Amino acid sequence: MAEDLGGHLSTGMFDAAIIGAGFAGLAAGAKLAEAGARVLVLDARPQLGGRATAFVDRHTGELVDNGQHVLFGCYGETLQFLRRIGAEDHVRIQPTLEVPFLDRAGCRSVLRCPPLPSPLHLLAGVLDWDALPWRDRLSTLRLAGPLRRARRGDVPVSRQTVSEWLTTNRQGATVREWLWEPLAVAALNQSPDEAAAAPFVRVLAQMFGSDPSAAAIVLPNRPLHLMYAEPARDFITARGGEVRTNALARLAVEGGRVTAVEVRGERIAIDRAVAAVPWFALRQLFAGNVPPRMQSIVAAADAMVSKPIVTVNLWYDRQVMQDTFVGLPGRTMQWVFEKRVAFGEETSHLSVVSSAADAIAGTSADDLVDLAAAEIAGALPGARHARRLRGTVIREKRATFSLAPGQPPRPCTITPIEGLALAGDWIDTGLPGTIESAALSGHWAAQAVLTGVNDEC
Repeated sequence: MAEDLGGHLSTGMFDAAIIGAGFAGLAAGAKLAEAGARVLVLDARPQLGGRATAFVDRHTGELVDNGQHVLFGCYGETLQFLRRIGAEDHVRIQPTLEVPFLDRAGCRSVLRCPPLPSPLHLLAGVLDWDALPWRDRLSTLRLAGPLRRARRGDVPVSRQTVSEWLTTNRQGATVREWLWEPLAVAALNQSPDEAAAAPFVRVLAQMFGSDPSAAAIVLPNRPLHLMYAEPARDFITARGGEVRTNALARLAVEGGRVTAVEVRGERIAIDRAVAAVPWFALRQLFAGNVPPRMQSIVAAADAMVSKPIVTVNLWYDRQVMQDTFVGLPGRTMQWVFEKRVAFGEETSHLSVVSSAADAIAGTSADDLVDLAAAEIAGALPGARHARRLRGTVIREKRATFSLAPGQPPRPCTITPIEGLALAGDWIDTGLPGTIESAALSGHWAAQAVLTGVNDEC
């Protein structure tokens, strides 16, 4: 075998194994493959994509995403990953931030940011947003200083919550209800009263940084597994790698270093691996025999609290919605997305989302479908007279991890085990559990495999 990048001599068919084929694992695999490494990607599920994928619903037979995933123009690592695998045209990027909202009476308003330098585009957009009273519009000016400081790395480090931070910065009640709190819930998947302010402020600093396009919303224009997971598979295999599904893997660690990966009775010699599994699956990688050097990291992962997202898919006999997505302030279901174009359908297929869904996660599927349909009928005139063909519910009970103050520390990419790197949205990237955090961590892990060093941790 030729000497691999990073200075180690490969001992088997593959230079690195990646366990987990969501955004983090596939981003790591693609970066390694581009660098010339022979990569083995293993995922226990039958479908690539982890917690961001599509599948055939067993009740309706319809292809559905396992939740609505939204990107932003500031997701530089994610967009770099999509460009790398030739999937950049699998998303639609707004020219600048534009968000339609429907109030409880069904009246429509739009937050539209003009093409001005950041953050003037946001301030101009809010000042022109007729959904807010003037006092609330002007209150957004008070965030200019904190966001400017956050872009320099000065973010709240205390136990302050999002709600407390908004109160400290004297944000009005209506702008909180219509803008900041929905954005916080969407980004953090947690109530602003619970979630720590720091990751939210980092998100705002990225969105409203120097580039006015950073706040633009980016949406997939095809089902998630076709948006990125299958193109990533093709990219990796075209460069000599291998991607296996239905492949429950275990790591073999001897003498404080990775020696092999075991999958379906096969032992594959490997000396570098990326564990790109969620926090709740880390312990399983070691088949109940956690190496002493990993015990504190695994214990912290075990103690992380999970937070749910509930998505209700509704199919109608006609088109009931013209917008691609709409915000629904003041309701249980906070956003609705029209999936018709992405899934190649002629009539409306709505994805209705409730983040921070602790209160409804245990509600029956029938009741959730009825709740979502009632809120949609109240918001969309076109849905009131349409016939609902069917509905299905997706509960991601462990969609993200809690960001409440006092949660266990998130780990770095580098581990005490020689040859083992961690990746996933839950790694300490400074961001909440987003696709961007996953892609960033995957790129860090790939860099650690290639060089043995990760300067970010």
